[in-house]
Amino acid sequence: DEEDSDPRCLKLFKLLHGTTLMLLCACVCARARVFRPFHVEPRNIVDDAQQERVSAEAAILNSRVHYYSRLTGSSDRLLSPPNHVIPQPEEIYIYSPLGTAFKVRSSESSSKNPSIVTIFAVWNTMMGTSILSIPWGIKQAGFTLGILILIFTGLLMLYCCYIVLHSPKSIPYVDTSNWEFPDVCRFYLGKFGQWSSLVFSMVSLIGAMVIYWVLMSNFLYNSGQFIYNYANHINVSDATLGTNGSEKVICPNPNTDWGGNSTHEILLLTNSGNTSDISSFGHWWSKTSTVPLYLIVLLLPLLCFRSAAFFARFTFLGTLSVIYLIALVTVKAVHLGFHLDFHWFDRSQFYVPEFRSLFPQLTGVLTLAFFIHNCIITLMKSNRHQENNVRDLSVAYLLVGLTYLYVGVLIFAAFPSPPLSKECIEPNFLDNFPSSDIMVFVARSFLLFQMITVYPLLGYLVRVQLMGQMFGSHYPSFFHVLLLNVMVVGAGVLMAMFYPNVGSIIRYSGAICGLALVFILPSLVHVKSLRRRGLLRWPSMLFHSLLILLGFANLVAQFIM
Repeated sequence: DEEDSDPRCLKLFKLLHGTTLMLLCACVCARARVFRPFHVEPRNIVDDAQQERVSAEAAILNSRVHYYSRLTGSSDRLLSPPNHVIPQPEEIYIYSPLGTAFKVRSSESSSKNPSIVTIFAVWNTMMGTSILSIPWGIKQAGFTLGILILIFTGLLMLYCCYIVLHSPKSIPYVDTSNWEFPDVCRFYLGKFGQWSSLVFSMVSLIGAMVIYWVLMSNFLYNSGQFIYNYANHINVSDATLGTNGSEKVICPNPNTDWGGNSTHEILLLTNSGNTSDISSFGHWWSKTSTVPLYLIVLLLPLLCFRSAAFFARFTFLGTLSVIYLIALVTVKAVHLGFHLDFHWFDRSQFYVPEFRSLFPQLTGVLTLAFFIHNCIITLMKSNRHQENNVRDLSVAYLLVGLTYLYVGVLIFAAFPSPPLSKECIEPNFLDNFPSSDIMVFVARSFLLFQMITVYPLLGYLVRVQLMGQMFGSHYPSFFHVLLLNVMVVGAGVLMAMFYPNVGSIIRYSGAICGLALVFILPSLVHVKSLRRRGLLRWPSMLFHSLLILLGFANLVAQFIM
């Protein structure tokens, strides 16, 4: 009865009744022609190259979609097409009344990047502040041992990164196209794996923000010093602790145990004004007392932005900064020349041994320098040819390793010894050049502006991960975001004021994050994957166990050295 029936049931009955009639008509027509369950009309594709015929499967799917659309309106989801009827993006066509079909280019495939773009995206992401500490790390390990450790660590980090990249594909019967490494850890290791990967990923991000604050304080201080000295015609010369000539190199923190560098720093100032102005400027413009506090006024409001899309537009500055650093290193090396003298195990007045027991300090720095494991899956998703991911990742690591080798070897070799000792190489090699150096001033200005734009991006990532897990929202309230930002900024300010040693911060942060995200979690995931597929053998088990032990040893050694 139509009056007593539910309107929805009545509509469904009519649709099913119409469907039955259509199926009967189709059967009659098919019997009149040939005994085929589905007739596919020939259609042509209009393409740039040549006209091809639409495949039978694509035409069938298209006909089914049209059939479902005739059954119901767009606002009625009762008889909407199921997922298996919807064509794949590469099989979607727009049919015209003239019998031709235009292939639809999916927006996702068009946004994919070629291999060369993917390689340099990985290279640009990995090229961070660690490049400034590579010469210091080579000095701590010794020139020969430092080069060997850099190559070995790069290969080891590449293998662990390959495990992370391949881990979602090793899970059968599950759609892992949108998975990240924490999801893989949750699949194999449960909640512990997921939360541990998230926590250590946050530790790496906050550690990077602390390093950025220390370096920004350094660059801002030296840039302001350069501008003040130039405006007031002040000539600063380090009489004893620097080299003479146009390419001046200084030793800001001399090692008093070795001759030639035991004299305290002497500044010869020539100024047309009185000395009270200079002392007043030094009181208000101090590298560790005031400048780290000045950055709060600029960066704390930027961290409270809801979106970091504006700052993402300036990520290209990272590439320009690295290119300029390479040019700077090349020019300085050409002007200074090479100063090498090989002493394999003995220490001398101006040179360090080729093999030193302080080499774990370099491994800590390199663990962070080659670290990209927490975002490599995301970066590689944009690669147009997914089958080339392993090759492109290897090429990117090769470029990163060559860049580190180039900068580290040239700065170490060109450091003028004598008159200065190789021990004078600073954790930030730009500190070995005076603030009056114009090329170094440009490099510091480049890096300062780049870090000011990247710092809010790092803060945004910290906020998204922490607030999303704790409150289910990336921006729960202004108070929550402000409290988080004050804590993160406070950590950077305290480090810049009381422990501005960039090299030590980098190696501690790298060893802690590397232990979990480079050595333990990828090894456990790989072993679990092999075990589930029945492919685990004792050599693989032994090798990955050694990787975990190596990560523990790297962390423990940072606190001993």
